[in-house]
Amino acid sequence: MSWTYATLLGLLAVLYALSSSPEANSASVPSSKSSTKDPQGSLKRIIMKEADASNFFRRRSRRGVKSQDEINIEQRQVLAADERRREFHEEKRNEFESLAEEEGDEQDERTRENTEQWREFHYDGMYPPHEYNRHSV
Repeated sequence: MSWTYATLLGLLAVLYALSSSPEANSASVPSSKSSTKDPQGSLKRIIMKEADASNFFRRRSRRGVKSQDEINIEQRQVLAADERRREFHEEKRNEFESLAEEEGDEQDERTRENTEQWREFHYDGMYPPHEYNRHSV
């Protein structure tokens, strides 16, 4: 039960702080007609004419037609993103190809060394080494 009293007390304190702040008076709608005579105040910046508002929402709606400039800009952004993606994948492909080539070269070198060691170990001296004993095809 004590937490409900603490919550209620906290909410009342927040409500009092909000109602006593000077921003609360400027955000509320004035009730007297004398304060509506000044259209140059904050109301003029917030409230716009009905035609302007409908034009704004018509231009910015989801189904609204985009201008040619907006279409061109979006198309350039898409093309730039495609180009960056293409360059990224090309760079990754080049890195992979060079890595695969290096590994293949290393494997070939190890195979050649193992083959030479095997031939030297099994050479009995009766025949010339393998390089000189190749059969022509």
